[in-house]
This record gives sequence, structure tokens and C-alpha cells, in this order.
Amino acid sequence: MISVPTRAIRPACPPFPGATPAEPGTPADFVVVGVPYGSPYRMSGVHSDAANAPAKFRERAATRFAEHGNRYDFALGGTMLGDTGCTLIDVGDLDGDPRDIDGNGRAATAFLAGIVSRGGVPLVLGGDDSVPILLARAFEAASPRVNVLQIDAHIDFADVVGGIDDGYSSPVRRIREMPWIGQIVQVGARGTGSATPQDLTDAVAAGNLLFPAASVHQNGIETVLEAMDTTLPWLITLDVDGLDPTIAPGTSCPLPGGLSYLQAETLLSAFGDRHRLAAIDVVEHFPGLDIRDTTSLTLARLLATLIGRSARQKGSR
Repeated sequence: MISVPTRAIRPACPPFPGATPAEPGTPADFVVVGVPYGSPYRMSGVHSDAANAPAKFRERAATRFAEHGNRYDFALGGTMLGDTGCTLIDVGDLDGDPRDIDGNGRAATAFLAGIVSRGGVPLVLGGDDSVPILLARAFEAASPRVNVLQIDAHIDFADVVGGIDDGYSSPVRRIREMPWIGQIVQVGARGTGSATPQDLTDAVAAGNLLFPAASVHQNGIETVLEAMDTTLPWLITLDVDGLDPTIAPGTSCPLPGGLSYLQAETLLSAFGDRHRLAAIDVVEHFPGLDIRDTTSLTLARLLATLIGRSARQKGSR
């Protein structure tokens, strides 16, 4: 049996806007946790700028939105949690061991699986784009299965890169191989990345539904929503480069033509109204590349909208 190491938790200071700081293991409806460390391709990636994102994101979001959890939100028609009775906590960030990359991943998956087993929705702050694999693995013992919605400029369906099969170019391929995963919907692909023509062929053959950014701009977000299964809960993986760099410049691979703020907000808002949220991760935020905290503020607003909509649906069940 492969051992599962434990990792220390660094308290969130400040916490995500509207969240209550809490000890790990505290039951709650929504649980914010930072997972800074994934599976890098090279030594420089062991602690890339993306690993700074969980703490920097909270810090920058708090400068504008620290007290906004109890303020009227025009995107929600009330406060973030309203009268839903739902709870939102922030348990801090998982620490890592630079000498045990695989152990960091196992520890993260075990921690996230604990949140799921207590009925919570993990709100994961990454970290690079290998973190979604760790989150998806946390649902192995969950019932029912989960679907996956990816918002990303890239399809992330490479098999092996530099001898590594669980890095940031491969999360959707690895997730597709998990038998507890149902439908996969991919939104926002554009330009070029690590994908080869064969990777695209493989993704389509595997049954993934692809909505490139150009398709969204031409046909609207509703076409995506209409294609999404309504029977299973959803794990959302949001790569910052899926958004247009005018609203989210703080990423390593910005590409023109991404989702606008209105498109992303419409997608997440309507998702919260129609679907059950199992988890979300936000990855590939490089705070050192941000401009006037634009990326942090964009992400804070999108997460607040998703949490608020999902809480209202959860509270009505």
C-alpha cells in the first residue's frame, strides 16, 4: 500500500472574502483551501509563481472585497450566501515538501477527499494546471460520479511530456481515464499550445465536448449550458488563461480572444442555477505577472458569483 504523507496547513491570512477562518476538518458547505504544489516538469516549477497564487490572491482580493460578504451583490440579488443557511470557511494552504513531489500530491488528494466525505464543496486555489488531477482523484470514493467542466485556452490532453504524465499539459487526459468521471465539457480553447492534432483527435474520440472560444463568441454561452448533463454534480477547473487577458493578465500563457468577464460570469451564474457544484479549482494564476491586481479581482468576483448561486440552489434542495 502506498503511504499517504501529511502536510502542514498554513492559515489563510487574510481569508477569502466572506469566508470564516477555520481549522482543517471543520464541516462546512463550502471550503476554501490552497493547493500550491502540483507536478512540475522541471526544477524551476517546484515553486513557480503559481505556487504564490493562493496567498497573493487572498491578499489582493481582501484589499477590495474583505467586507463584501455581507454587502448587497447585484450579481446575486442579495448578499453572497443570502438566507441559504450555507457556511463558507477558509482552512488555509497545504504546505509542501520540495523533496517529495508525489507525496505532496497524495497528501493534497487525501485532504480534499476528506472535505468531500464530510459533504463539503472544495474551492481549491492552485497552483499550476496539474492540480485538477489531484482534485479529481479526491472523488474516487464519492457517490454519485462527477462531470467536469474545463475553462481553458488549451485542451490539456497531452499524454506524456518529458517523461511526466501528470503535469500541466495532461490533466484532462488523466481525468478522462478515471472511471468515476462522467461527461467532460471543455470551453475556451484557442490559438496553439502543447496539443498535437492527435491529442485533439483523442479528446474528441474519448467523448469530450469541445466549445472553442470562437464558438462561444459566435453562438453564445447558452450553447454550452444546453449541452451539459443535469443528472450528476460538476467539478469545474478554471485555468486563468481561459479568460481573456484584458480581464486576467496574470498568467503564464495569455492568449487573445478568451472568455470575456460577462461570458464567464454568465456561464458560472447559470451553472449555479441549473447544476450541482461538486468542486472548483482555479489554476495557473501567476500573481507576479498581474497588472493592478486585475486577475485577482476578476477571480474574486467570479468565485463569489458561483458560490452565491450554488448556495442558493443548495439551500433550496
